[in-house]
Amino acid sequence: QLQLVESGGGSVQPGGSLRLSCAASRSSLDYYAIVWFRQAPGKEREGISCIAYSGDRTNYADSVKGRFTISRDTSENTVYLQMNSLKPEDTAVYYCAAAPLSDCSNYDLRFWGQGTQVTVSS
Repeated sequence: QLQLVESGGGSVQPGGSLRLSCAASRSSLDYYAIVWFRQAPGKEREGISCIAYSGDRTNYADSVKGRFTISRDTSENTVYLQMNSLKPEDTAVYYCAAAPLSDCSNYDLRFWGQGTQVTVSS
């Protein structure tokens, strides 16, 4: 059964950058779309980016488009989320989740990581 572990969160100033990692074990990420979500206190979960299982199709929420980049490193069995030009409103717990054989148009999320905290403040 696929296991996912997020890492790379931390505290940064506005305008700073972080790179989050979603590392898979027990199975290959090649068979899954990976979706990044975030949830801030008192707010609903927000899907922010997805990378398809094949073909490198990606999408982004309007709130992060142009600032965040999702990528996949097959050799490391890891999906990354590069976050640039961070804003205070990006503060949240960030999660990755896996959807089998999804092209990101729609998906059935089956596996989740534990989350990593991102805090953006001055």
